[in-house]
Amino acid sequence: MAGLEVIQTTVGPVAENSYLIFKEGTGKALLIDPGDEAERLLAPLAERGLELEAILLTHCHFDHIGAVAPIAKQTGAPVYCPEIEVPILADVMAYVPWPGIGPYESWDAEHTVAGGEHLSLAGMEIDVLFTPGHSPGHVTYSIPEAALLLSGDVLFQGSVGRVDLPGGDWETLLESIRMLVNGFPEETRVLPGHMGVTSLGAELATNPFLTEIPR
Repeated sequence: MAGLEVIQTTVGPVAENSYLIFKEGTGKALLIDPGDEAERLLAPLAERGLELEAILLTHCHFDHIGAVAPIAKQTGAPVYCPEIEVPILADVMAYVPWPGIGPYESWDAEHTVAGGEHLSLAGMEIDVLFTPGHSPGHVTYSIPEAALLLSGDVLFQGSVGRVDLPGGDWETLLESIRMLVNGFPEETRVLPGHMGVTSLGAELATNPFLTEIPR
């Protein structure tokens, strides 16, 4: 993958996938969706002598942001948050409707993304894509040199993101997925927020939810 390495760590009460991504020779890394268990997510940085250059969030449901504050504090890494969902990150527990979850610490994002941005971080070129439907401000991060999509909770292995949470919308989600499957080669790898790593081609061939998407 163009000299890129990806460390996937599944954390928290709903088995969320956080990803540490780094490019050989840069000494820097990115962390995507640190959902919980901050010390587990920080361990690979120390083991490899890496500096965390930024924390990227696909969306702000609690299972994707629970470890943002402790990791940002410890590393000094700035947080890139979907613009529409900044208030959620800034008041996490107000948006956790289930007892026994957390407590998680809030954080004020240093940067916002809304889709359409191009980021140069940790030696990588990253395109930000607006992919709402699961949540109102959801974004997907594309790393073209590695043919890689960090899809958050838009597209899963054999499934798609739920739309029964506040701000979710089925037709909007389908349009976001249609944009991904029509905009990228089938061999593009998909690193989702839950379940296993997959590819666009595998999902087009086997995912029952994608039959509703016109191409």
